[in-house]
Amino acid sequence: MITAQRNAADLIRSIGLLADGPVRWGLPVPARKGGLYVVELGTALPNPPIEMTRVGKWLERLPELRMDGEHPTSKSLTARLASLWWPEATVLYAGATDRSIGGRIAALLAHVPGDRQPHADGQWLHLLRGLDGLGLRIWWAETTAPEESLDAFFDAFAATQSAPAGRPAGALSLPWANTRRPTGERQVHGLTGTILPAPPNAPEPPRRVVQVAPGDADGARVEERGSGTTRRAPASLPGARHSEPRVPPPHRAPAVARSASGPRRKAPTGIAAEPMQMSQGAVDRMTAELDELTRVKRREVVARIKSAREHGDLKENAEYHAAREEQSFLEGRVMALEDRLRRAVVVDEAATGKVIIGSRVTVEIAGDEVEYTIVGSAEADPAAGRLSMVSPVGAALLGAVAGAEIDVRTPRGAVRYKVLSVD
Repeated sequence: MITAQRNAADLIRSIGLLADGPVRWGLPVPARKGGLYVVELGTALPNPPIEMTRVGKWLERLPELRMDGEHPTSKSLTARLASLWWPEATVLYAGATDRSIGGRIAALLAHVPGDRQPHADGQWLHLLRGLDGLGLRIWWAETTAPEESLDAFFDAFAATQSAPAGRPAGALSLPWANTRRPTGERQVHGLTGTILPAPPNAPEPPRRVVQVAPGDADGARVEERGSGTTRRAPASLPGARHSEPRVPPPHRAPAVARSASGPRRKAPTGIAAEPMQMSQGAVDRMTAELDELTRVKRREVVARIKSAREHGDLKENAEYHAAREEQSFLEGRVMALEDRLRRAVVVDEAATGKVIIGSRVTVEIAGDEVEYTIVGSAEADPAAGRLSMVSPVGAALLGAVAGAEIDVRTPRGAVRYKVLSVD
């Protein structure tokens, strides 16, 4: 049942909180604790005052932005945003933070559409024309359960709305500039790539401590220098050589600059994310898992959160907190899978007679036969026999043929691998 329209202060009070404010848009908010905050129009507007020029600049900054899988024009994107407008509502956006409300609102005021920081959620507000002249104001309420309060606020907001004509099918009853609920449900707007991708992290290169004998200035004796891997081709192959140095393909983390007189400096960001070589089977497995998580598991977790929230006090509600923790792990796994699939490079697994990524290799080690599958680093599982192509053994086996003998130097000494078959 739809109730009469209520303003932001009324909605805040309806969920049991004390509303503070309002403060005019652009002015600092004197709230240093965590809680709920709401951006509200001075009066409801039948049509959204979206400025197409700002939408165009947003598109210029985001060449990867897509609407329903296609690159939109400024006009079509403006129309899609307008279809989510509530003509009778004054509330435009609601957010929550467990830190400083004033600091979070300052971040919202300073945000530029397309940036990841400092406040990407709610960035649609900056696409409106004449924010100062719209009578925008901010209300807030301090609470120790900000996300739970925000979820309750969305329920109270939805109870006052009836879907206007032209609203997308299945769209959530959220304030216009909100794109998701704290429980993980996302607004049906059809947009992807609305913020710049995160720059890749620059991990610090691995370190080694080498004990050097007196007089060995280079760090190793002459007989110990080299890659650590020696390959012996089978004698039956034409032109076989008895000893051939094998240098594993380089796999280095981005360099990290150091200063003798100051702290470590990270390498420049903004470079493209490093591709990840995978077999087609790995891509298929990840795609299936991602589909299961997003279509089935995510809905199940959201349903459990809603059910637990109806049991009462959320502070002492163990079922609610367990469901929220499960949701956090699920969303983390979804992000990891999406990142790996975005960077995946499928390697041809056609039979070449040589060990390549995706090959099943049977080797003999000290009289025992062991089977390995050479895979990308993202799908490595040594316990299951899947060796990463950048591991010492995996890198040494790459390019080998049946009958080859490979010596791999390990901390316990050199280990000889004889390649029996390559599939």
